[in-house]
Amino acid sequence: MYLAKLSKEAERYDEMRKAMDKVVQTVQLLWELDLEERNLLNMAYKDAVSTRRSSWRTVNSLAQEQEKKEVKNDHHLAMIKDYRASIESEINDICGSILQLVDEHILPTTTSPEVKVLFLKMKGDYHRYLTEFKTGDEMTEASDKALSAYSSARELALIELSPTHPTRLALALNFSIFYYEIMNSPDEAIKEARKAFESAIKELDVLGEDSYKESTTVMQHLRRNLTLWSSDLLEDSRKYTKKSNSIRANGDCLEEKKT
Repeated sequence: MYLAKLSKEAERYDEMRKAMDKVVQTVQLLWELDLEERNLLNMAYKDAVSTRRSSWRTVNSLAQEQEKKEVKNDHHLAMIKDYRASIESEINDICGSILQLVDEHILPTTTSPEVKVLFLKMKGDYHRYLTEFKTGDEMTEASDKALSAYSSARELALIELSPTHPTRLALALNFSIFYYEIMNSPDEAIKEARKAFESAIKELDVLGEDSYKESTTVMQHLRRNLTLWSSDLLEDSRKYTKKSNSIRANGDCLEEKKT
């Protein structure tokens, strides 16, 4: 534990997660992870993967820009793709490591419903991260596993956690993002986020002080996404309506346009 805390202070998150791997593999034989251990594990992996996801998005954008050029620099494009692949390999290893820990060491010995929801949500998150760069069957597999984990977490959360519980709200937030960004299902994303937000609003008056800030912060993110996604749907609807009207006015064949 001390090495993990030391690595945290030094912001060396790869070493921090390796230290926490050892903690998990030792502790799970004796007792469940406590709050501090869970927070350290979450921080170690979240920060390690977040920096790489950000790097991947930057490099992937550069690759797309290079591919769009009329005159491509094949040498530069090859270098960019190789570099992107190396980042993907690192993300793959990090996600694989935490998913193995959760499946083999944490969930089998966890009895607390709250902690189970937390780590099922984590499974969904790290499978979702994999879908961001996987393709083909691998992408489908990661997406299916993310959906399964999120669904299991939601099923348990609806039974065991209050609508204002920060873990239940965070699950709804990430599940809705999964629907919107990975499944390309804005209607499901809005439905998931709105249900969580409205359920929490009804019980906001009885929310305890200890979790008030955390819960309301997540609720703000839910509301922001609802506003953004609803606006996007409205804009898409307007574009479709204008396009349809234009097609009809020009006398084009609608059936051919739809195929």
